[in-house]
Amino acid sequence: MVKADIILSSNHVFTGVQDEPIKATIAIKDNKIIEIGPKEEIFSLMGDKTKVFDMEEELIIPGFHDFHMHIMMGSILQKDSAKLFDAASEEEVAEIIAKFAETRPNDEWIFGVGWDHTNWKKKVLPHRTTLDKYISDRPVLLFNAEVHYAWVNSKAIEMIQLTNDTPDPEYGEIGKDENGELTGLLFEHAIGYATEHAYKLPKQKRVQLFQDFLIETKRLGITSVNDLYGAKIAPNTLDDLEIFKEFDRKGLLTTRIHFSPELKMDLAEAKELRINYQSDKLTFSGLKQFIDGVVTSHTAFLLDPYKDRPETKGETTYPPDTIKQLVKKADKEKFQIRFHAIGNGAVRLALDAFEEARNENGERDARHVIEHVEVLHPDDVHRFRELNVIASFQPKHIELMESKAYTARINEDQKPLYYPIKTIVDTGAKIAFGTDFPVVPLNPMMGIYQAITRKDLNGKAWQKSEGVTLAQALKFYTATPAFGSFREKELGTLEVGKKADIVILNKNLFSISAEEILETEVKMTIMDGRVVYENQFVPSV
Repeated sequence: MVKADIILSSNHVFTGVQDEPIKATIAIKDNKIIEIGPKEEIFSLMGDKTKVFDMEEELIIPGFHDFHMHIMMGSILQKDSAKLFDAASEEEVAEIIAKFAETRPNDEWIFGVGWDHTNWKKKVLPHRTTLDKYISDRPVLLFNAEVHYAWVNSKAIEMIQLTNDTPDPEYGEIGKDENGELTGLLFEHAIGYATEHAYKLPKQKRVQLFQDFLIETKRLGITSVNDLYGAKIAPNTLDDLEIFKEFDRKGLLTTRIHFSPELKMDLAEAKELRINYQSDKLTFSGLKQFIDGVVTSHTAFLLDPYKDRPETKGETTYPPDTIKQLVKKADKEKFQIRFHAIGNGAVRLALDAFEEARNENGERDARHVIEHVEVLHPDDVHRFRELNVIASFQPKHIELMESKAYTARINEDQKPLYYPIKTIVDTGAKIAFGTDFPVVPLNPMMGIYQAITRKDLNGKAWQKSEGVTLAQALKFYTATPAFGSFREKELGTLEVGKKADIVILNKNLFSISAEEILETEVKMTIMDGRVVYENQFVPSV
């Protein structure tokens, strides 16, 4: 008889097949689940070398799968940057950066992330001269909370050789005042002028950042991720992949990586990546592109003009016809396509592009994805289900700002639905959760809590009717991302024959308050049948 390598037992096992935990015992051999059943039956598979973990009251769930993140950019901004989320003013941000810079005397660039002028007392965009008062000898690059615009000092402008005559990129803008002078603000792809220089880190440094990332993901029970590119502000895709492949070859990947590079008209590189990256732990997944920006900078593309800036509806990264042609061409080659689309105009354009591609190329199991869906028109709700498009949400984003950051900008005439998770769920469409790391921290507990409570920055529930159940939130963080990565036969639920990617939590989420979810920690992470993380110091309930 086959003997198990690991046996897990608990009174609370959420398999992802049911909506409630069951009492069960799980047997693991090599990297797969070989049996699930009553303790007395499964314990017959115990051998001399079998590791047995009888958890009793802790919750066993499938490994978390973060469906939307940016590994290397996130690692740089989370590990090597000042956190500015709590700053209440432009001056306070500069003070925080100055103190942070003192702790990093050898860093060429000073990074920061998280400032948000919509939460300051004076809700106006900052200026480079404020930073100059505190740091003038080293370049400073500060990303806003949504990482769609940045603030730099004069030294950075000098180093990247930005002038009043430097042209704006095709999508984005170099901030200038009424006299045509540089303000130090870079919007959307204009951030690339700075990151092209700032991200030139030595390989040894990038390897260390990636090692730290893997330590953090296994600590948080994240056994799979989807790493998305397609932005001019991100590090070079190929540089990242070389490092990831080295780790994979050496058996050091403790989190599965499914990556989606930039969607381009020329698909030659994408075809090559699809062939060369198909391992069990590092695999090409699809292609990613942006349709618009974000609401707070008026770059999200809306169906109607902004309430506070009626001269604009935002804009698209490429002309709509070009976006549709990109989709048709890539879809014909059977690539999965993932679009960043925040405004209701951008979401509609993405849906239109997917529909036209289906009509032209024929219907197939494409599993295309729309990322964020922060503003949706009611007329487009059912189209996700009709077109089999996955809606990818990052619930923690709801807490990033006050609801007024949206309601002050978007006309009620548009009948806007904000982060309409339950509305789309109720149509039968697929929903997947992620973090958009580094925009928010990696911890899945934050997203689960937010998806249930819908609380904004001030703790006020925002469109509370869009909240989902705990079981739904867990499935959207496990099963649907596996489906969206075309791996539902291997990952996402606890079933016989599937890979043993399993997490044990120190609290049973189904018997505690929503607030206690935020206090819940991972006791053990099993990835590919191996215990990759064990916290002996986390108490049981």
